[in-house]
Amino acid sequence: MATSRWSMFVNRMNRSSQRLRDGTAHVLRMDGVEGPSRAPKSLLSFNTRDDINDLAVGCDADIGGTSSARLDFILDSPDDPSGKGKGKFWGEMKLGLRGNSNAQGRTMRSGYAGFRSKRRPTLFGELTDDISNHEFLALRLRVAGHPRTHNSYFVNVQTDAPVSGELWQHRLYFRNNDGSWEDIFIPFSAFALTSYGELTDSSVTMEGERIRWLGISILGGNAGVEGPFELGLDSIKAVNKEDVTLPIHHDGNDFHAGAESSDGTPWERGPR
Repeated sequence: MATSRWSMFVNRMNRSSQRLRDGTAHVLRMDGVEGPSRAPKSLLSFNTRDDINDLAVGCDADIGGTSSARLDFILDSPDDPSGKGKGKFWGEMKLGLRGNSNAQGRTMRSGYAGFRSKRRPTLFGELTDDISNHEFLALRLRVAGHPRTHNSYFVNVQTDAPVSGELWQHRLYFRNNDGSWEDIFIPFSAFALTSYGELTDSSVTMEGERIRWLGISILGGNAGVEGPFELGLDSIKAVNKEDVTLPIHHDGNDFHAGAESSDGTPWERGPR
């Protein structure tokens, strides 16, 4: 227990130092005078064991469902002394409920699993990621598992000024069906604001926000999808148009590159 508390203290001090360094760097760069940086910004990395340990994973089994979910670290090569690798989010999507499907008069909802980054408290407030100078969310992923699960993934983002239960969400669309890695680019303007899984005011956008945490969920309950799922994880970044490696087209409201805009599908609440 003492070791665990000391580890938590060290982590908080490290995050506090990072927040202080970020603020100092902001002053030294004189952002707003010479112009803010448009360089790609890393939001989540999945390349070390520590990266994976900094994530929280959950599924409907936590509240009475029968799905399973795991988040593992897979080495790129067992002989590589750097210990670099990738993340693997996998499990079984099921729609059934355990024997007691009603708790305190509330019917449980099944058919979801997901992971997200953990909140990062510091001595100077919570650490967040400023995306006000970036236009796209860039994800490097690899989809596997049963093909019927491939179109059930969503990106979830919570910003630093949330109303209880509010999340920004966007569906993930994959082009490759052969299990190979691919890059997906989603404009921040295309994310939809949801409250406990239901769409809210469509006139607001996520542009200019600060990210508190982000993650990915698979929502099989939306379309009655069951089966084994698997998602390879490499990186998630905030980028700009010049960093997008796919053709960009404009459909009247949003720019898109390898992704579609929100389609109005009702979404279930993912793990908290």
